[in-house]
Amino acid sequence: MNYRQHLHFYPNFPIKGVNFVDIIPLLQDKQLFREVVKDLTAMCLTPNIAAPEARGFLFATPMLYDTATQVQNVIPLRKKGKLPFAEGDLVQVEIMKEYGPDHVYFRVSDIAASKPQGDTIEITFFDDILATGGTARGLALGLNAQKVTIGGKEYRVKVKDFVFLVEIDDLPGRSRLEDIAPVKSLIHVRESD
Repeated sequence: MNYRQHLHFYPNFPIKGVNFVDIIPLLQDKQLFREVVKDLTAMCLTPNIAAPEARGFLFATPMLYDTATQVQNVIPLRKKGKLPFAEGDLVQVEIMKEYGPDHVYFRVSDIAASKPQGDTIEITFFDDILATGGTARGLALGLNAQKVTIGGKEYRVKVKDFVFLVEIDDLPGRSRLEDIAPVKSLIHVRESD
């Protein structure tokens, strides 16, 4: 299906020089959204999906409904003050966004809710847009630095793949991520679109 035709583009938003890719039209048609989620879910290699707010959540959580795939857990990646946490549970990761540095947080307990594969908890990192790759790179490195104990056994965490709804092909996002894990995108656009 040609999903690209449903996207809207807004030049110079939110700041001059940035062309905003609006994915909201994909949410405005029930059948279209169902197909998008089905296709994205099929691209994920692991039962565990790490997704940053806010638009990553919109597509990641419906993946849990697809019984034909292995997706079983969504690990929320959130901004400061959005995740309640117990002592020692919250991990802060500095990321570099298109607009400057920022911080995103995740809970070790959310990773521990994952299903291990051997000695590893494998995670698919999912987000809506791949542009410069700063958010995905920072969070993947932060996740990969974790070790989680489940049932008395320690597991290392590994981002096994990156999946994006939209990739802006003429920006350097893919090249910043491929040394960590393979990158897959459902829709490809160019910055000039």
